[in-house]
Amino acid sequence: MLSVVRVHLPSEIPIVGCELTPYVLLRRSDKSIFTDDVTELAPVDGCFLRYKWYRIQSDKKVAVCSVHPSDLATLQCLGCVKAKLPVTKSYHCTPKCFSDAWYHHRILHNRAATAVNENGNEEEELFDRLNSSGSGVISTSLSSSASGTSLSNGMTSLYPATISQRNGDETLFEVGRSKTYTPTSDDVGHVLKFECVVVDATTKLPVGHISSISTSRVIPAPSPCPRRLISVGAADMMGHLDPDGRVTSSGIFSVLSYNILSDACATSESYTYCPSWALSWPYRRQNLLREIIGYCADIVCLQEVQNDHFEEFFSPELEEHGYSGLYKRRTSEVYTGNLNTIDGCATFFRKDRFAHVKKYEVEFNKAAQSLTEALLPTTQKKNALYRLVKDNVALIAVLEAKFGNPVAGDVPGKRQLLCVANTHINVSPELKDVKLWQIHTLLKGLEKIAASADIPMLVCGDFHSVPGSSPHSLLAIGKVDPLHPDLAVDPLNILRPPGKLTHQLPLVSAYSSFARMDVGPVSEQQKRRVDPTTNEPLFTHCTRDFIGTPDYIFYTADSLTVESLLELLDEDILRKDTALPSAEWSSDHIALLAEFCCKPRTRR
Repeated sequence: MLSVVRVHLPSEIPIVGCELTPYVLLRRSDKSIFTDDVTELAPVDGCFLRYKWYRIQSDKKVAVCSVHPSDLATLQCLGCVKAKLPVTKSYHCTPKCFSDAWYHHRILHNRAATAVNENGNEEEELFDRLNSSGSGVISTSLSSSASGTSLSNGMTSLYPATISQRNGDETLFEVGRSKTYTPTSDDVGHVLKFECVVVDATTKLPVGHISSISTSRVIPAPSPCPRRLISVGAADMMGHLDPDGRVTSSGIFSVLSYNILSDACATSESYTYCPSWALSWPYRRQNLLREIIGYCADIVCLQEVQNDHFEEFFSPELEEHGYSGLYKRRTSEVYTGNLNTIDGCATFFRKDRFAHVKKYEVEFNKAAQSLTEALLPTTQKKNALYRLVKDNVALIAVLEAKFGNPVAGDVPGKRQLLCVANTHINVSPELKDVKLWQIHTLLKGLEKIAASADIPMLVCGDFHSVPGSSPHSLLAIGKVDPLHPDLAVDPLNILRPPGKLTHQLPLVSAYSSFARMDVGPVSEQQKRRVDPTTNEPLFTHCTRDFIGTPDYIFYTADSLTVESLLELLDEDILRKDTALPSAEWSSDHIALLAEFCCKPRTRR
């Protein structure tokens, strides 16, 4: 007879919005072991499995720590309450926890005070919207012990709740009857219980004992502080990323570039400082999706998107929010893992704002083959390919705007095209020549597109090249100094002569616009987050091993102007003990977003 050997939960902490899928080990009558689901429509050995999920609701209410959500709260920051910040952010488990978080708290308080002075209740409303997945309404006072906390989660459940059992001061509410369950805000602060029992397919009665397992207390999904959209066209004018207040001016469009950190790379060995539950893909994918959707960008360029995650998650989820997507998977000549989990570049665009015209795929492996065939003798080809073939790719999309630009003097009857390049360049710091060659190859391809059409261009991605490096110089100023130290690394002589390392595209880094803002409190704050030598952000990537800027959005300055930029983060917030990824930010990179406006086009 079919029997349950063991029940296990892969994640130790359940989180609102993140699906829980128990691991159920089964044994057939022939003693063979398997883990497949056994439904009533496909019984095994005349039996199937019946599942139930319960919320264990105690009469003793609880609140959880905002910094360590697996711990109960024992004290509350009254400054947060006074500033009318989301109450979930005000709780702490210990005085040391509160003391350590004070710097971050002070920033929240100052922001809230500034927003109230300038915008009334706008900041409060913004925080409420961006934290709608929080833990419901919590009282504004705490006693010195967790037992004195007060929390109201509501009684509404996705599944009609029925009282199944009362035991002392605990009540079990049935919340689900499938193998998987997604915690809701009603579950925050409560323990969930999963039950599994073998049922006779004929009699529909349970056989054998009930196997069960309980979770720790459900925690709300942590959310990062909202990042403001700052106008660089008019000094110190600020807006908030708001789905209801998204800029809809016909001639303005926004572009997001974000390396989301592939699941294959998000290991506890690489990010020992990040809680394991915050590294799990079920959690990260929901957190990333919330963040991406919250930016309301017209065009979204993502890097490190696994093939299976594009097909099974990002494409269908973003389609529900009005996006259409294109994808280019990395090549697999070097990669030896599962092809479903190999990552690539994904470009999404709002279907009501743009239409897809053409897609170009750049495979640097193919370019390496052509290069070695044309320039290198046979004896050097094997070593050359070993150095150059790294499976990196670029995805180029030509889009047609569905909006006009009367302010910019749009030419009636002429299509407004836009070329968007999205790439992820080789990561190895030793391969400076390969990085430069890959970027030069991409730019030469874009030059051909520019020569064939009057078209504005955007070049987005993770270039794995810091400001001042030779690849950055090539992108930003169109050439590389022949004496640049990076050129000393060229074992294949593919960078000779240095004079060939040029391009004619008038590219400018969007975030360099912060350095050109008029004087004001907001501009000065952002300028402090920009390198004065290169005018690039101080960092877009922050781990314990590396803090720097490998990510950029470049645009053709003869055809586009920057209107607004997503504010940069303060490095002090991302100290060594709060490096990325974290519970709040689910990638080791930060997202970049810029709003552009097309310049007037010449009538022909």
